[in-house]
Amino acid sequence: MIECMLAAPSSGSGKTALACALLAALQKRGLAPCAFKCGPDYIDPMFHRSVLGVESHNLDLFLCGEDAARTLYARHAAGHGAAVVEGVMGFYDGVGGVTARASAWHVARTLDLPVLLVLRPRGASLTLAAQVRGLLAFRQPSHIAGILLNDCSAMLARSLAPMLEQETGVPVLGYLPHMPEAVFGSRHLGLYTAAEIDGLAARIGALAAQLEQSVDMPRLLALFGRRTADGAGRERKAPARKLAARIAVARDEAFCFAYAERWNPAGRGRGACIFSPVHDAALPGGAGGLYLPGGYPELYAGQLSQNAAMRRAVRRAVEAGLPTVAECGGFLYLGQSLEGEDGAVHPMAGALPGAGVRRQKLVRFGYAQLTARADSLLLRAGETVPVHEFHYWDSTENGAAFNAQKPATGRSWTCGFAGPALYAAFPHLYFAGRPQLAERFVRAAAAFQSGR
Repeated sequence: MIECMLAAPSSGSGKTALACALLAALQKRGLAPCAFKCGPDYIDPMFHRSVLGVESHNLDLFLCGEDAARTLYARHAAGHGAAVVEGVMGFYDGVGGVTARASAWHVARTLDLPVLLVLRPRGASLTLAAQVRGLLAFRQPSHIAGILLNDCSAMLARSLAPMLEQETGVPVLGYLPHMPEAVFGSRHLGLYTAAEIDGLAARIGALAAQLEQSVDMPRLLALFGRRTADGAGRERKAPARKLAARIAVARDEAFCFAYAERWNPAGRGRGACIFSPVHDAALPGGAGGLYLPGGYPELYAGQLSQNAAMRRAVRRAVEAGLPTVAECGGFLYLGQSLEGEDGAVHPMAGALPGAGVRRQKLVRFGYAQLTARADSLLLRAGETVPVHEFHYWDSTENGAAFNAQKPATGRSWTCGFAGPALYAAFPHLYFAGRPQLAERFVRAAAAFQSGR
């Protein structure tokens, strides 16, 4: 089995484009690759899925811990001929930016993954070797097994490769030249989603074709090939269990930030009923629960507002006690109004107080620990779970059902609305890391469905 993590000294090195190109090349070779993303990012896995046509999964050691990450990796890599893990930020950048916890290196150490280091030469040559040697020595073992030069001309690669190999002892497997296809546009929460980029399949195909020409693929496959017994293939996928309840799950262009492994702890099957708050007029019939994930509701505030039938249906369902989980963008949708990207204010579902307003910078960005102040749908009084936030919009009424605290600085605040049938707050939860949350949600939905 081929196992490879793509990591880099910093963000902006082209990891996502290279991961997609490598996945496409491996798929063309018949290796049936699977994909993973370090950290809590929702958008990069969308690009992986656009290449593979299958789910890509997150590996976040803050949200789920080492044992759960090993289980998730083994489960979702089982039966595949290759696994590509895209790193996050700089190789050693972890929680709070001052620790290696939950960094790409931490994931590589936990899963014993060899790392392909992506270097983008920007006004540096021999200094790149010093940088690589620093990365090799900073933590032991570093797991760095190879180097790939990105956004690098053939002439420069011919000069840099032998020098880097001599100075660092790490093989340079090739390069990818500057290509317009490798530039994916960004907005306030990161890259545009895969669905928003025209001709993405053709662009990734062009990157993969170039990779085959300028990267020594046979050498890469030999270097990152491992015995199945040592890799993820040792665990078979468990048979899927069907959910005991029907959960209405919002999924469209406005609500697209949901983890592929979200329902794994509670099983899969008939329980997840997909609907669109933008396009549909009613919730799925017979639903016992409602899940409103994050996304970009601010970009579609006008369309969401114009769908008055859905707004009324959601408000009435929440007021009637339908077990509901609403995170970040879903939380904003439940509020009274939402400021669109154009500055116009639009009515929302009105199930909660507060208006969604735009801020000029990230609001409460990053990891936190969330502690419940009282028993509610998902958490019990005093129970603490890891969460993350990433948003430029805020609410004028954030609630006070939970205490949140940053793990590195200790900064704290109150947030969220909660009750026997409600979790609504900016913090994103990771059910795969805390399966009891999913189980409580499904149990409440089953009880609502049966009329208990």
